[in-house]
Amino acid sequence: MATVDLGSAAPAPASLLDALPRRLSLTLPELRVVAEHAGGAPLPFDASVHDPAAATGTAAAADAAGAADAADSAALAAAIDSLHDPRSSLARRGLLVDTVLDEGLLGAVGLLATPAVALDLDVAVGESRVRAWHRQQGGAVAALATADGVVFELAWFPVERWAEELARVAVVPEELPLRPSGVPGHLDLPYALADAVAEAVHCGRADLLPVLVADHAASTTSRGRAVPDTEVAGLLTALATEARGRLRALVADVSGDRTAVVGVVSWVLVADGWRALRPRCESGVDHVTVEAVEPADLAAQLAPVLAEVAR
Repeated sequence: MATVDLGSAAPAPASLLDALPRRLSLTLPELRVVAEHAGGAPLPFDASVHDPAAATGTAAAADAAGAADAADSAALAAAIDSLHDPRSSLARRGLLVDTVLDEGLLGAVGLLATPAVALDLDVAVGESRVRAWHRQQGGAVAALATADGVVFELAWFPVERWAEELARVAVVPEELPLRPSGVPGHLDLPYALADAVAEAVHCGRADLLPVLVADHAASTTSRGRAVPDTEVAGLLTALATEARGRLRALVADVSGDRTAVVGVVSWVLVADGWRALRPRCESGVDHVTVEAVEPADLAAQLAPVLAEVAR
């Protein structure tokens, strides 16, 4: 399998339109009809239920337990039932002529069903949550995303444009104001310390912080320089209290008969933007590096994980 390179320049397209991703908005009923016309191609979530959080195979499956309650499910079902007949709406848009479905749609749904690489993204910011499923095979990528389980965006594009599409997923909503953060742009510390401080803060036990920091004295650094223990508790408190969103990206190798999860990328949204959380092991001790990142950095963060699939 060819290496997935998210950093190299795109080759010159045959035409401008060839280089542009194609996007379509489809309702869940329309999406089901498209899958039916594609030979019953499976979607990356269980399309027989209303909530795409009940997806199978990758990251979204882990969130099935947090699906909407009965009232929310009923409202979602009512919204879907109120939509126009999907075949008629697809025909009005020129996507279904007689019994012939748009060729691009067929190819995109086919790629969703038969990829070599599966990338599941789950982004929660404030009250909103977006789930996206990216599927890659050779030089093509198909992406499906939804914020409400009713309307989906289906896109397909050459692999050279994947980095741009990933950046779209991580853009912070304009209505969410940013402000100065108490979390530095770079921090490295033992995972046990970060976890214990977060637990103490959330339990209202700020009195334990000096003890926790003392147990890991002189173990927190910022860009290679030791952070004074007197400052560590304040920095970690800011990390625990400012968090107002998170991004999870799970990469799986689905090229064979069995799905193999390759790696996970995790970000947390603090007051001034995203921080990547990168686990590592040093001298047998688990550490986590907290580093400021921008939406455009998501592709670079995922590139090493995707490279593992390509081996």
